[in-house]
Amino acid sequence: MSSLKTTTILAGILAIAFSSTFAGETSKKAVPPVLKHKVKSLDGKEVDLSKYQDKVLLIVNTASKCGATPQYKDLQSLHEKYKDQGLVVLGFPCNQFGAQEPGTALQISEFCTKNYGVTFDMFSKVDVNGDNASDLYKYLTSQKSKPKSAGPVSWNFEKFLINRDGEIAARFPTRTNPQSAEVTKAVEAELKKK
Repeated sequence: MSSLKTTTILAGILAIAFSSTFAGETSKKAVPPVLKHKVKSLDGKEVDLSKYQDKVLLIVNTASKCGATPQYKDLQSLHEKYKDQGLVVLGFPCNQFGAQEPGTALQISEFCTKNYGVTFDMFSKVDVNGDNASDLYKYLTSQKSKPKSAGPVSWNFEKFLINRDGEIAARFPTRTNPQSAEVTKAVEAELKKK
């Protein structure tokens, strides 16, 4: 076989290989870093956060015995109002602030359902700060997300709004109610982006 034929055949093989590689890349979007984590649901099942890809997320650290605990009701209302448009509320119980979430997973689940009718996704208790913080919260509070959003979580019911590209679009402190104009305006703006 001549070297010209060999070169032509190799060029054809490379062209096919590159075109199929790039076709695969355009049809499957990469999972953003914020969703490259696995967590446990309140009933102990492993959940791969990549299942929320292309959704707008509101990630909240929760507690059952906090002055802000009534925000469960507001989070549930937000969930019901916007879930069909692509919003997903994710609740992560945490006992790091004033030991205000001492319950077991079952107790937390029963409390949320009975008192606030929570149907949005709730997960097992986690630490959000320090060496034992969950990988998700280590990411959320790191410089890697956005400099203005970096730093430790201050208290229960701090809210991270994640856009469809997996970036932190906003971060709201405990006192900012999920039904406030500030939160709903930010959520609606992110939901409009496709």
